[in-house]
Amino acid sequence: MKLDAEIALAHRLAEAARAEIRPLFRTEMDGEAKDDATPVTIADRNAEEAMRKLIEAEFSGDGIIGEEFDEKLGVSGRQWVLDPIDGTTAFLAGRPIFGTLIALVVEGFPVLGVIDQPILGERWLGIAGQGTTFNGQPVKTRPCPKLDMATIATTGPHYFSVEQGDKFMALAGQTDHKRMVMGGDCYNYAALASGHLDIVAEAGLKLHDYAALVPVVEGAGGVMSDWSGEPLHAGSDGTVLALGDPARLEDVVEVLA
Repeated sequence: MKLDAEIALAHRLAEAARAEIRPLFRTEMDGEAKDDATPVTIADRNAEEAMRKLIEAEFSGDGIIGEEFDEKLGVSGRQWVLDPIDGTTAFLAGRPIFGTLIALVVEGFPVLGVIDQPILGERWLGIAGQGTTFNGQPVKTRPCPKLDMATIATTGPHYFSVEQGDKFMALAGQTDHKRMVMGGDCYNYAALASGHLDIVAEAGLKLHDYAALVPVVEGAGGVMSDWSGEPLHAGSDGTVLALGDPARLEDVVEVLA
């Protein structure tokens, strides 16, 4: 699939979001609570508005699904999926481990993904069928010969139901849990794509939370799925797994079951 124009646009979208986010980082700003109790700031809204304007100008027939505004229905069978600040809590705390997520979804499946950290100037780009890059250089996930050698990460236990939390802890208990990472949002998936983590497990995610992650992780040699091991798509149930070594997928799904 040739996506040269779309890739060029994705980079411009990331730059537009950076321009809105960077001046507001570590300033006096309060977050508002949305209906789901998660925080949102003017930086989230401004960054998404800036990206939407560029998409409308270049691919007006495409749909747009964003975290902060209503869905725009398209006519092309493609949707741009945007999360201007994945990790608003980290943003408000002055921690540069949040990211801007940009995805292109075709017929329900992600084919292009960007994880952009605007403060550190770090950008991961994944394209279906191509190798993932970090600031233009190829990156690879690392091998994990055994589950008990794996470093596992998740954003936080409060995002799990009681049952999901029990399953996660069962999985964590089979890994090198003394090195377990809490916090990180999308940055965990970027770290996994660059070979620094082995497993990320989360639940309750929406399409804008995970669509961009799939091409990035899989283009680096990893695999992403739901907790049943099924590939992620627009209709997935919100449980998300990322593994740097696809050979460990069966082991992980067995524990979660």
